[in-house]
Amino acid sequence: MRRTILAIVILGMLGVATFAQDNRQKLGGTPGQERITREVRHELVMLPYYSVFDNLAYQVNGDTVTLLGQVARPSLKDDAARAVKKIEGVDQVVNNIQVLPVSPNDDQIRRAEFRAIYSYPSLSKYAWGAVPPIHIIVDHGRVTLEGVVDNESDKNVAEIQAKSVPGVFGVTNNVRVESR
Repeated sequence: MRRTILAIVILGMLGVATFAQDNRQKLGGTPGQERITREVRHELVMLPYYSVFDNLAYQVNGDTVTLLGQVARPSLKDDAARAVKKIEGVDQVVNNIQVLPVSPNDDQIRRAEFRAIYSYPSLSKYAWGAVPPIHIIVDHGRVTLEGVVDNESDKNVAEIQAKSVPGVFGVTNNVRVESR
């Protein structure tokens, strides 16, 4: 009886090890582009100073990661590059993140945009979470909305609310509609 149980346990462990090996081979055995893409995304959203006022994007091409977007804090650009360089399989990081100019007027617009968008009843559901999904990028009084919402109506309401803020020279709505 004990030998039978022991044999079943050993066969089960071998099955798990074989399954894990098969999965590693499906990802290429070495760090694959798909795994690197997932890890880059994870590292970027986990940055401690990443906020609703930043937009980080990336492209993975083999072992090269190109960082894109805009940040309100200069240190976030360097933090993003440093975090991505630590990922196994990433040999080169091209850091094309734009640092937005320091401006008290833009800071005031950022706060007003946040209140206008996230206090609106149909959009308030997006305010929950560490980094809300609608990102507000302000550069010299021009606002760009980036991110994802559940439906076209929410996208349009976000744009209307963004345009209602005084002192804004223009609004570009790059929010995507993505069903969850």
